[in-house]
Amino acid sequence: MEKFQTLTSTFVPLPIENVDTDQIIPARFLKATTREGFGDNLFADWRYDKAGNKISTFVLNNPTYSGAVLVAGKNFGSGSSREHAAWAVAGYGFKVVVSSFFADIFKGNALNNGVLPVVVSEGFLANLFAEVTADASTTVTVDLQAQTITDNKSGKTESFQINSYKRNCLLNGFDDIDYLLSNKDKIEAWEAKA
Repeated sequence: MEKFQTLTSTFVPLPIENVDTDQIIPARFLKATTREGFGDNLFADWRYDKAGNKISTFVLNNPTYSGAVLVAGKNFGSGSSREHAAWAVAGYGFKVVVSSFFADIFKGNALNNGVLPVVVSEGFLANLFAEVTADASTTVTVDLQAQTITDNKSGKTESFQINSYKRNCLLNGFDDIDYLLSNKDKIEAWEAKA
């Protein structure tokens, strides 16, 4: 995985609450067993009509908004436990998803796939939506080491929580196997004592 330290980026606003994993990646795309191509189908039923044409009113089809950060409404990633939802978010190019609440399984899947879920207060979230609507060039800075997110327009900063193990993995670009391999000498030394 790619190391995650600090990211400053414009962001894509998705002010919709209760976005479930079937909306993130519809079930008909779950036949694949590799991660390739899932980003193309992120929010497919919202991005495209039945004929496959882009729906211009959906935010991912609006060239005004871009960036490596998705700012979503409360309760993002609810529903089934499909890891494919995290694959689709990462495959599209999002490195961070910001919301005031994440479903636990989606949150874990996102972290396992190099996407940082950042939980903020509802007030902070509402302010981000208001600012990006007024000025699409608004940026946020996410600092994983400090565990903070800063709204660069207002200067407001909030702290966020993250499991220390997953934080260490993201900072170092480790998946679970990489983490074990990074501790190979310690593991071998412990086994030698047994």
